[in-house]
Amino acid sequence: MMAWLKAHAGKALVVPPILIAAAVLIVAVRSREAPQRTPPRETASAVRVVVAPSVAVVPRVLGYGNVQPETVWEAVAEVDGRIVEVHPQLKKGAILPAGAVLLRIDPTRYHLAVAQIEANMAAVEAKLAELAVKAANTRASLAIEERSLALGGKDLERKRRLLATKNVSQAAVDQEERDLLAGRQNVQSLRNTLNLFPAERRTLASELALYTAQLESARLDLERTAITAPFDCRVAEVKVQRTQYANPGQVLAVVDGIDVSEVSAQVPMGKLMSIIGDAGDAAISPATVMAELPRLLGLTPVVRLRAGAHTVEWPARLARISDTVDPATRTVGVIVAVDDPYRQARPGRRPPLAKNMFVEVELTARPRPGRVVVPRAALRDGRLLVAGADDRLSIRKVEISFRQTNFAVVSSGLAAGERVVLSDLIPAVDGMLLAPLADEDATVALIAEAEGRGPVR
Repeated sequence: MMAWLKAHAGKALVVPPILIAAAVLIVAVRSREAPQRTPPRETASAVRVVVAPSVAVVPRVLGYGNVQPETVWEAVAEVDGRIVEVHPQLKKGAILPAGAVLLRIDPTRYHLAVAQIEANMAAVEAKLAELAVKAANTRASLAIEERSLALGGKDLERKRRLLATKNVSQAAVDQEERDLLAGRQNVQSLRNTLNLFPAERRTLASELALYTAQLESARLDLERTAITAPFDCRVAEVKVQRTQYANPGQVLAVVDGIDVSEVSAQVPMGKLMSIIGDAGDAAISPATVMAELPRLLGLTPVVRLRAGAHTVEWPARLARISDTVDPATRTVGVIVAVDDPYRQARPGRRPPLAKNMFVEVELTARPRPGRVVVPRAALRDGRLLVAGADDRLSIRKVEISFRQTNFAVVSSGLAAGERVVLSDLIPAVDGMLLAPLADEDATVALIAEAEGRGPVR
C-alpha cells in the first residue's frame, strides 16, 4: 500500500495546477469583450517636389572644337637664289612683328638686272633728246630753205621779164629755174625728214616703255628677295636654312596670324535649331549676311578652356556657320572668333589661345520670357507627376518646347506654380495620397540654370 502511494504521489502534485489553469482560461474566455473594428487608413507617400517656376529662359548649348588661327600664311619663294639671311627668331613658336624680314635671297643678280635696264633706258632717253635737237635743227633749216625758195622765185620772175627785153640770156633764165627747182627739192627733203621724226619718236618711246616695264619687274624681283612678315605672326614651320638654294614656288616657312583665333565648334543640329531665335521675315542680302549673322541668329558665344581646376573664358563673336553637316555625328560647325587672343594673355591667369587647343564653346540665345520650366529628370515618357492642391497625385501628359541639359521648357499641360514630383514612385497611381516636401535647393538650381546663371554641363 505504501509503495502504491509513493508511486502516485508525483502525479497528484501535477494535476491540481493544470485543473486550476483550465478553470481560469474558461472564465477568461467567457468574460472577454469582442474586439473593436477600426476603419482602414490611407498611407501618404513622402515625395520631393519643386514648384514649377515661370522664368525668362536663356537657351544655351555647348559645342567643342580646336582653336585655329584665322589666317595662315605661307612664305613662298617668288624668285630663285641662295638664302643669305635668316631672321634669328625664325623658329617654331616664336612671335614676330609685321614687317620683320624673315628670309633674304641673294639680291646681287637682281641689282645687276636693275642697273642694266636703267642703262638701257638712259640710252633711249639720250636718243629722244638727240631726236628733239634734230627736229629743231631741221625746222630751222626748212625755214631758211623756204625763204631762199621764195627769193629764188622772185629772181626767176625778174629774169624772165628781162629776157623779154633781151637784157639777159636764155641760159641765165634756165640756170635760175634749175636753182629754184633745187631749192624746192631741199625744202621737200627737209619736210620729209620732219615727217619721219614722230614715227622715230614713237619707236623710241615704245622702247622706253618696254624698258620701264622691265625695270619695274626687275625692281619687283629685287623686292621679292626679302621675304617679310605681312602681319604680327607666330612661326608654325620653317622649311629652309641659310645657304640653301630656293626655287620659285618653294614654301620656305609657314606662319599663323595672332590677331584672330577661330574655333569650329561641333554642335548637334537639333539643339542648335532649338535655341536659334526667330529672325522674322527680314530680307537677307548675301553681301551682308556675314555681318548680320549675330543679329539674325541671336547667338552670343563664349570660348571656355577647362584646365584642371582652372577655367578661363574669352568673349567671342559669331563668325559663320559651316556649309556642311557631319553625316556621322549629325553636328554642324559653328565658327566663332576671338579677337586679340594673344594680347588678352596674362601669365599665370590666362594663356593665349594657341593652335589646336581643345576648348568648349557656349552659345547663348536671346532670353525667352514667361516660360514654365521643370527638371528634366522629372519627365517620364513625356509625362509629369504632379502633386495637386489636395496632395493627390496627378499624372500629366505635357508638351515640351525644348530640352536643355538639366531642364525642359513646358509649352502646355502644366501651369506655373504647380508642384512637380521629383521622387520615383513605384507604383505611381493616379490619385494616390502624397506627403510632398519642397526641395528648395533643386528649385534654386533649376531657376539659375534656366536663367543662364548656372553651369551648362
